[in-house]
Amino acid sequence: MDYLTIIGIMLPFVGTTLGAALVFFLKNNINKKSQKFLLGFAAGVMIAASIWSLIIPSIEKSSHLGKLSFLPAVIGFVSGMLFLLVLDKYINKCHVKNKKTNMLYLAVTMHNIPEGMAVGAVFVAYLTNGNSLYLASALVLAIGIAVQNFPEGAIISLPLKASGFNKLKSFYYGMASGIVEPIFAIITILLAAYLVPILPYLLSFAAGAMIYVVVEELIPDDDNYKTSLKTIGIMVGFVIMMTLDIVLG
Repeated sequence: MDYLTIIGIMLPFVGTTLGAALVFFLKNNINKKSQKFLLGFAAGVMIAASIWSLIIPSIEKSSHLGKLSFLPAVIGFVSGMLFLLVLDKYINKCHVKNKKTNMLYLAVTMHNIPEGMAVGAVFVAYLTNGNSLYLASALVLAIGIAVQNFPEGAIISLPLKASGFNKLKSFYYGMASGIVEPIFAIITILLAAYLVPILPYLLSFAAGAMIYVVVEELIPDDDNYKTSLKTIGIMVGFVIMMTLDIVLG
C-alpha cells in the first residue's frame, strides 16, 4: 500500500474522531430536553444511514442478480435485526447498565465495519489497476464517509456523557467506534477475493442492526415526559444524514 491509500483509509476514522470530540465543547451537564433531542437526532442519522449508506448500496452491488438483486439486502437486514434481538435479550438477562447507550455504540460500530470494507474495496481497484481515476474515486468516497461519520461520532460520545461518563471516556468510546473502519479496510484489501463478494450482505446486516436499535431503544420513551424534541431531532438528523449521503456518496 502507498501513502495515499493509507491516508484514504484513515480519513473516515478522522471524521468519527472529530465528531466524538464535540463532547469537549459541551457544558458539564446535559439537561433532559437536550438528551431527548440528541436521542432523536441519533435515530434520524441512523435511519438515513441505513437507507442511503447501507441498503441502497447493498442492492446496487447485487445488480448482477437481476430481479433478485433485493435478496442479499433482505437476508442481511433480517439477519441483522434478529442478531440484535437475541443480543438484546441476553443483555436484559445480564442486567447491563446503560443498555441504551451500549446498544447504540454496538449498532454504530457494526455499521462502520461494512463502510470500512467498502472503502477498502474501492482502494483494491486502485491498487490493482494503478489508475489515477480509481484513486480519485476512492479518495472522494473516503472523504464523503469521513464527513458522514462526524455526526456518528457525536451520537456516541454525547449520549455517553449524558449517561454519566466523563468527557474523556465518552470521547474515547466515540473514537473507538470508528477505528474498525481502517482495520476492516486493510483486511478487505488483503483478503479482497473473499470479502468483496459478501459485502452486500454485510451492508444490509448493519442496516438491520441500526434499525433495531432505533425502534427498540431510541424512539420509545421510558417516562411520560411529553415533548416534540425527539421528533424534531429525528427530522434534523435524518435530513442532515440524507443530504450528506446524496451529496457526498
